[in-house]
Amino acid sequence: MPDTIVDRAAELIFELDSFDGPLDLLLHLIKKDEVDIYDIPIAEITRQYLAYLEACRELNLEIAGEFLYMAAVLIRIKAQMLLPIHEDDEQWEDPRTELINALQEYKNLKNVSSALEEMAVSQQKRYPRRDYTLYDIPPPEAELVKVDLTTLMIAFGDIISKVETESSYELEPLEITVEARRDQILSLFERTDSMEFDELFKDDLRKIVMVVTFIALLELVKLGVLRVEQAERFSTIRVYKRSPIPVDAPEN
Repeated sequence: MPDTIVDRAAELIFELDSFDGPLDLLLHLIKKDEVDIYDIPIAEITRQYLAYLEACRELNLEIAGEFLYMAAVLIRIKAQMLLPIHEDDEQWEDPRTELINALQEYKNLKNVSSALEEMAVSQQKRYPRRDYTLYDIPPPEAELVKVDLTTLMIAFGDIISKVETESSYELEPLEITVEARRDQILSLFERTDSMEFDELFKDDLRKIVMVVTFIALLELVKLGVLRVEQAERFSTIRVYKRSPIPVDAPEN
């Protein structure tokens, strides 16, 4: 496998949410989906969580052991939720209870931390030092796309998890580069202004090709050549061609 793929992935810097732990990731998914923390749709949250981990694995992003442990916990809870409940079982307890309590406690700690951080920022504004430039708060960076990268990685994880594992391998080196897949994506938009996200991967379902295609897509989004949007939550993710093409866009 050429070093080009690894090198290009390392060169690109994206606005990927940095999660302090599995509870932080779960809270993000719950907030993103606008669901009640006391009534977690465990099947859907588990699917998104596992899809995110699958995307991280395919992109060679390091996954801490605690994230894998939480994946096992979610699968166990999901299995328990599928078991039938007998009407005379008075001792039945919702298997989500322990997780909900942990999430609520973690959420409270995050809220306290955020409040303290806001107080610190406010205090700096109220009592500035002489060198005011040191305390200027930089404006927030504009979002790269309307669909956040976590959602995009979940969608990619869903797609790649459905691909069967290759049982045979080519002995010849695979000439797969980010540049080639980038040109392939751009060629698709010569005939249309938008398409569904999963259509970008249909021409070659080998996992290595799909990973390189995903990296190429992220590069085109970062360059402003393409944008990714959803009409509403849980709706189909579509990729749109920007017009006009930015000056620094790659040439075919």
